[in-house]
Amino acid sequence: MSESPVNPIKVDVWSDVQCPWCYIGKRRFESAVDASGIPVEVEFRSFELAPDTPVDYEGTPVEYLADRKGVSPEQARQMVDRVTQLAAGEGLAYDYDHIHQTNTVKAHELLHYAKEHGRQGEMKEALLRAYFVDGGHVGRVDDLADLAASLGFDRADVVRALESGQYTAAVKEDVAQAAAYGIHGVPFFVFDGKYGVSGAQESNVFAQVLAQVAAERVDA
Repeated sequence: MSESPVNPIKVDVWSDVQCPWCYIGKRRFESAVDASGIPVEVEFRSFELAPDTPVDYEGTPVEYLADRKGVSPEQARQMVDRVTQLAAGEGLAYDYDHIHQTNTVKAHELLHYAKEHGRQGEMKEALLRAYFVDGGHVGRVDDLADLAASLGFDRADVVRALESGQYTAAVKEDVAQAAAYGIHGVPFFVFDGKYGVSGAQESNVFAQVLAQVAAERVDA
C-alpha cells in the first residue's frame, strides 16, 4: 500500500442543500475516506440548482420535480421513490412527504458563516439532515438561525450575517468557479484542484481517486 500523504488531500465539493444525490454522495465519499485511512480536508462549495425557487414554494417536492423536469407526477414520484430507496441504502431516511422545497441561497450563506468558524462540515450535515430527514425549512433566516443555535452558534450573530448578506458574494464566487470548471450538475468533487468526480459515485470510485492522488504525492 502507498504511504499516505503527509498533508491532507484537499477535496472541494460543489453541492446544494436540496440535492438528494448530494447527501448520498457525501455518505459514499465519507465511507471511502474511512476505509482508505487517507487524510482529507473537505470544503463545501455553493451550487444553486434552482436559484429562481421562491423561499416559500407552495407545492410539494414531487410537483416541483414534475414541473422542473417536464415529466408527469407519476414519473416524478417514481424518481423520488428511487432516490429515497438509494438513500436508505446509505443509512439516510428521506421523508419527501414533509420536505419544504425552497430557495437555498441563505443556507449556502450559513455554510460560509460556519466555514469561517471552522465548523462547515458539521453545518453541512445538519442542513442536509434538516431538509431531507427532519422536515425542516432551510430557506428562511429564522429557521436557519434556530438550526445554527441548536449547534451552539450565536443565534443573533447568525441572523445579523444572513440578513446583511455578508456571505452572498462568497456564494456567488463558488457558483462562478463551478461555471469556470464546467460544472453543470452536483455533487461534483475536485481532488487537489486537478481531478474531478461527477455525481454520487460508489465508494470504491472515490477510494480509487484518493489512492491515485496519494500515490502521486508520494512519487513526487
